[in-house]
Amino acid sequence: MSTPDEHGDLWIRRFHPAPEAHHRLVLLPHAGGSASFFFNFSKELAGHAEVLAVQYPGRQDRRAEPPLDDVAALVEEIHRALLPWTDKPLVLFGHSMGAVLSFELARRFEREGAPPAGLIASGRRSPTVRREENVHTRGDDALIAEIRALSGTDAGLLADEELLRMVLPAIRSDYKAVETYRYLPDGPGPALKCPVSVLTGESDPRVSVPEAMEWRELTSGEFSLRTFPGGHFYLTPQQAGVTRAVIEDLAAFTAVPAGR
Repeated sequence: MSTPDEHGDLWIRRFHPAPEAHHRLVLLPHAGGSASFFFNFSKELAGHAEVLAVQYPGRQDRRAEPPLDDVAALVEEIHRALLPWTDKPLVLFGHSMGAVLSFELARRFEREGAPPAGLIASGRRSPTVRREENVHTRGDDALIAEIRALSGTDAGLLADEELLRMVLPAIRSDYKAVETYRYLPDGPGPALKCPVSVLTGESDPRVSVPEAMEWRELTSGEFSLRTFPGGHFYLTPQQAGVTRAVIEDLAAFTAVPAGR
């Protein structure tokens, strides 16, 4: 494996190194999220894959960097950061905005002849389902109300008004990226060949089960859909069940050759 460069060090967090693992699981957080959101998942999954969590600019230890407000730009930078880690098969897991980024990363890798072992899309409708959203154009108070409603932001951060407003530029940029994203097919047929697993909350106000099922049309590979009790951030209270589901997917992706 080539040594991760300074660029990769900015983007990739390896909380629980597992160099003996046969696969690498790449975790991409939601809009406004950070790599640390997945710390506990990384700990639980370390025995099943080497976990790499993505850190977007404009937050935590990258707070001084300008955030990116375009999906294509984010995919370009994350793809570059992941290249040194591709000596082992990658499984991509993204939640909400992270699901969109994971999907476009999977497309990028497949175009280059290096398909991921699988894609796990969490808490996001299929990219083919269009919905006009404009949260990123609203004022700060409306943006704060939105993230409070989804209950995915750390309670301590929400309680600290000054700190919250410091991170609003990054949150707004993330919302702009995902709300202005449009899926553009490469041509006829499914966009992917790798297996796709979709996880979603039963009462997610942003994703209906039929909208989640539409992911099926985007791959010629194996497909599965699992629902969990809860809303948009179901994966926090349902961490044990989600961890089991991811472990099952890792095993299934190992058994199904990428691109079948």
